[in-house]
Amino acid sequence: MNIADRIQGLRKSKGISQEELADKIGVSRQAVSKWESEQSLPDILKKKPDARIFSTVGSAINFIGLIAAIIMWKEKQTAVSVAIGLIVMAFGCMIFAIGQFIGENEKISSIHFWVINIWVLSLIPISSIYNCIQGMTEGHWWTFSPIPQLGNSLSIYGVCWLIYFMLCTLTDVLLLKRKFNK
Repeated sequence: MNIADRIQGLRKSKGISQEELADKIGVSRQAVSKWESEQSLPDILKKKPDARIFSTVGSAINFIGLIAAIIMWKEKQTAVSVAIGLIVMAFGCMIFAIGQFIGENEKISSIHFWVINIWVLSLIPISSIYNCIQGMTEGHWWTFSPIPQLGNSLSIYGVCWLIYFMLCTLTDVLLLKRKFNK
């Protein structure tokens, strides 16, 4: 029994039409018809992985990197903790990028990845810039840390968090607006 007969036999044994089979496996009815009439063969080698899986795994790794940096900072208070967190987060972004390159649904996964990860990925750079500026302007020196450090001014500390929330919220709004306008 050749593949055309096998496809047709299995389809008929399940009592489904060519259209129903096509819908279930994500191809056109014409493709199923061509397979059953031996005009072409199913392309089983080109099934791409779902990019949303890579996006989810990359997001999880980024979150782990941020949490690890914060925990290590609280314990040792060294810039190495920030570096380790950033390295782990770079790995998470690479996982995401691989999914964008080799996977299906890459446009959906890209929006979802950035809506979530703008919050995770921007905290360390914003905190480090804030801590450095505050250290220089307030007359003391802060090492780079994964979260803003409370210095001499509670109001400036609050402004840092306000900038972080506004930047992330604005980015999310723009991303979601772009998604729904398409």
